Amino acid sequence: MSVLKFLISKKFLIHIASALGLIALLLIITFVSLSIYTHHGENYATPDFSGLTERQFIDLVQQKKLRYNIIDSVHVAEMAPGVVVEQTPKPGSKVKENRTIFFTINAFSAEQVPMPQLVDFSLRNAQVTLESYGIKVGKLIYIPSVYTQLVLGQQYKGKPIEPGTLIAKGSTIDLLVGQGLSDEKTEVPDLLGMTLEEARSYCQSNSLNIDAVIYDDSIPTLQDSTRAFIWKQLPDAESGRKLRLGSSLDVWLTIDSFKIMPDTLWVDSLAVDSLAAQIN
Repeated sequence: MSVLKFLISKKFLIHIASALGLIALLLIITFVSLSIYTHHGENYATPDFSGLTERQFIDLVQQKKLRYNIIDSVHVAEMAPGVVVEQTPKPGSKVKENRTIFFTINAFSAEQVPMPQLVDFSLRNAQVTLESYGIKVGKLIYIPSVYTQLVLGQQYKGKPIEPGTLIAKGSTIDLLVGQGLSDEKTEVPDLLGMTLEEARSYCQSNSLNIDAVIYDDSIPTLQDSTRAFIWKQLPDAESGRKLRLGSSLDVWLTIDSFKIMPDTLWVDSLAVDSLAAQIN
C-alpha cells in the first residue's frame, strides 16, 4: 500500500480522530482539575491577623486554608512579644485558598542601644541625636535656668539615666530643658487633621507636649491607630490662649472623617453671616 493511500484510508482517519479525541479529553480533565484545585473564581477576604499570637494566627490560617510565612520582626513597646504587627496582603484583600500570608511579628526582645550623652546639647541637637539612635523623645520638662532650650538632664521612666546605659531601641527619653530668664509663652497650635506622630513632632518644635491621647470606637486595632487623625484638642487652638513652654495638650483621634465636618461647617456659616452683614 502506498503512503498516500494509507494517509487517506479509513483506518488512518479513525486513528487520527481517536488521537484528537484523547487529547481533547486530557485537556478537559486538566482544566477541570485546575479549576477544582485553585477554586477558580472563588475569592475570600483576608482575615485581620493583627495582634494575634503565633498559636492564634496559625489556627486561623489553617481554618481559612491559607499558608503563612514570617518574614520580619520589629519591636513595638505597646504590643505583646510575638504578636502580628503587619501582614501582606492587608486585611480584607481578596485571596484564594493556599495563598501565602506574610507576617511581621513583634520581637520577643528589643535591640539594645547605648544611651547617648545629651546634657549641654541644644534641644534640636538632642532630638536629632535620639532619632539617630532609634530612641523617641518623650516629654519636654522645662526648668528654671539662665540657659534657653539647653538640655540640662535626661530621664528614662522618670529617673535620670547615665550615658552608655543600654536601653531598648524605641524607648522614650524625657528631656529637662532650660526655660531661660523670660516668661516666654507660645500659641496653642492647631493640631486638627494631624496624625499623632505629626502632632507630637509639631508640638515638640513649639516646646509643647502631648499628654492624654484618646481613641474613639472607630479605631479597633493598632494598625488603624497609625492612620488616625486628631479631630479634637484641648486647649482649643481657636481659644487664643498662650501656653508656657513645656505645657501639655490633650488630643482625641479617629478615622471617621465626618467627625471634623461640624467644625468646618460652623466656620463656613460664620463666614456667610459676616458676608451677609457687610452686604446689608
